[in-house]
Amino acid sequence: MNPFKILSATYKYRKWLSKGIAGLLFIITGIIVLVYRADIQTFQLIMALFLCGIGIVFCFVCFKRIILELLNFNNNGRTHVPTKMLDIGKKIYHRSQLREGPHIAVIGGGTGISTLLRGLKQFTANISAIITVADDGGGSGMLRRDLGMLPPGDIRNCILALADTEPQMEKLLQYRFPEGDLKGQSFGNLFLAAMTGISESFEAGIRNMSEVLAVTGRVLPVTSENINLIAELEDGVIIKGESKIGNHNTFHPGRIKRVYLDKNNVKPLESALSAIDEASIIVLGPGSLYTSIIPNLLVDHVVERIAKSDAIKIYVANIMTQPGETEGYTVYDHINTIYQHAGCDGFIDYCIVNTGRVPDEIHRRYVRDGASMVRLDSNRIKKLGIRIIERDLLQINKGYVRHDPIKLAKAVLEISGYKAGKV
Repeated sequence: MNPFKILSATYKYRKWLSKGIAGLLFIITGIIVLVYRADIQTFQLIMALFLCGIGIVFCFVCFKRIILELLNFNNNGRTHVPTKMLDIGKKIYHRSQLREGPHIAVIGGGTGISTLLRGLKQFTANISAIITVADDGGGSGMLRRDLGMLPPGDIRNCILALADTEPQMEKLLQYRFPEGDLKGQSFGNLFLAAMTGISESFEAGIRNMSEVLAVTGRVLPVTSENINLIAELEDGVIIKGESKIGNHNTFHPGRIKRVYLDKNNVKPLESALSAIDEASIIVLGPGSLYTSIIPNLLVDHVVERIAKSDAIKIYVANIMTQPGETEGYTVYDHINTIYQHAGCDGFIDYCIVNTGRVPDEIHRRYVRDGASMVRLDSNRIKKLGIRIIERDLLQINKGYVRHDPIKLAKAVLEISGYKAGKV
């Protein structure tokens, strides 16, 4: 063992212990003044309370620093602690480290965003997921029509991605009823609907559900207004509703010219704008270009706040194109479409692109369904002033092409200079 490290650790302990002792002395002095001075003056009372307060702070800092150092010491294999105590200690240490992580605002919706969130929560607790609420299909659409609430589906997935839940609890919340009036409905959607019913608003319902599930970070709808997404195809045909836009190729094939909301001046949630302002990293994607990412940018002031922010802005490119949305699109086409709908350009600093190779058998299946790998056209992207970060981020999950949560999170954090440790 390195003697210099031992001396260094000893010095740290002595320094923190001296603060703890000083804190105890402050507390004792304050208590003596409060107890033994019958004729105590206002000034003396304030000073006694001040001494007690300072003493409590000193003792807390001493206790926290020594415990964290002991846990860190143990991580290097130099102490022997009972397994259960060690597990609890590691959780405490891990959570304290997460609170010191960078502030990240993730903007989008759907499977792609929840994948990224699962990775990011391993490295920081300061996560704000800003999610679109234009979904009108499936169980979300049913609750939206029946209860007049905002669609819970994407919100639910993001809450579960950030939650600290047991496997059985996650299975329960993802369970879909196979028959009856609730056929196809997710229990998690019903849970959020019930939480909204006993809360003052949809946002409060999300917050309360997040507390129950011990969520790391927070999930925020981009707006509390009831909005619908509309697409205009290049041939002039209008498609109404996010669910129909996503699969319009099954009944009216054609490239999308633009998407827009069914109302003007949609007011954003103030907490969503604050999350953008406070972020040191802003991430767009991964996710469906027209139905997950762009709808957020159509809400008033969102683009303005992103462009104004000093945060590092990152776009995570999809691995595969999507039938009905982005057939034949390159990475540049995705970014250019974002800029066109945002009404301004130049606010993306980095683009993360996967270099992992999709297995031939799986790729052929995607091609049969009308999808293909998104092609990287580096020169056109670099002309936009965007730096390209290429990484092998591929994960095959139950036969589907996905981003690897941990690898993607590390790629995002490394751009900011944050050193992501082992998980």
